[in-house]
Amino acid sequence: MLLQPVEKVSSIDSEEFRDRYYETSRPVVITDLSKTWPARDKWNWAYFKQLVGDKNVGIYNNIKSDAFTPVNKADDYKTFGEYIDMISQGPAGWRIFLFNIFDHAPELTQDFTWPEQLMKGFVKKYPMLFVGGATSITHMHFDIDLSHILHTQFVGRKRVLLFPYGEQHKLYRKPFEVLSMADFSHYYDHNGTPDYGRFPAIKLARGYEVILEHGETLFMPAGYWHHMEYLDSGFAMSLRAINHTLTGKIKGAWNLVGMRNIDTLMKKTAPMWWYEYKKERVLREADRALDTAGFQ
Repeated sequence: MLLQPVEKVSSIDSEEFRDRYYETSRPVVITDLSKTWPARDKWNWAYFKQLVGDKNVGIYNNIKSDAFTPVNKADDYKTFGEYIDMISQGPAGWRIFLFNIFDHAPELTQDFTWPEQLMKGFVKKYPMLFVGGATSITHMHFDIDLSHILHTQFVGRKRVLLFPYGEQHKLYRKPFEVLSMADFSHYYDHNGTPDYGRFPAIKLARGYEVILEHGETLFMPAGYWHHMEYLDSGFAMSLRAINHTLTGKIKGAWNLVGMRNIDTLMKKTAPMWWYEYKKERVLREADRALDTAGFQ
């Protein structure tokens, strides 16, 4: 992989943000965007447990999905309080995905402001909380609706690997899915993955990496691939803004309405055939990317 660090800035005005990052689809970390938010210091495990500790949540382990895995199906269920107790005791490879805590505790929306000076089109009904225990992993994927994301880390640290959407074939994207066929777990470790023997095109993928610290906000442009590993037990909030291009809006709608339903149907009716078909197509597209680059 050909990686460079994500640039970090303490603050940024709207014109510079649009010119350097938004319009050019380039990620950036803004360290002080949340500085004036009450949430920056107010939100913690004890406060959340008090507010929503009795709510049932789906939790997910670190195992990558396969041909038989339904989309977004939880691996287990616990109350939010039980989950917090579990990940607070030490490393625990379990995370919560797309938990809308604000449905249960709407007063939390008063603890932050929408940064509309940077971009418009925020989907204000759906701010989302992402929670994980130390060692938990969010595997390489891109967001299905192709929204722009502002991802603010509140507790703990998180290692993030990012790639532009156009690197999809080098990342071995599964057709009709938003996931990579390769496993990027511990990619920074020589003993980790990905397996370059099986997935050689990954060597040519150009991307970014960063460690998010408390209070920092990562701008992920629409369609960006991302892989996240929790270095500590922690949580972050994502604010989503609708893709500002007509093409992006159309592709996002197709992904939600057409692509996802086709994949779910085929996984139910012909899982092994569907898996083999997608595998063959993935490898063919990756080989084409290698040939284009003159890789031997």
